[in-house]
Amino acid sequence: MIRKLPSGKYRLYSRKVDPKTGKRKNLGTFDTRAGAEKHERAVQYFKRKG
Repeated sequence: MIRKLPSGKYRLYSRKVDPKTGKRKNLGTFDTRAGAEKHERAVQYFKRKG
């Protein structure tokens, strides 16, 4: 899940809420949306790689 920050950057959050904190985990901050999308694909790939 990608959100745009007030600073103009983009942050990648986990899809599910962390039960410990009740919030989504921050998976990285990126200058461009494309960069965030690229990293999101990498995260999904490694989640399935097992």
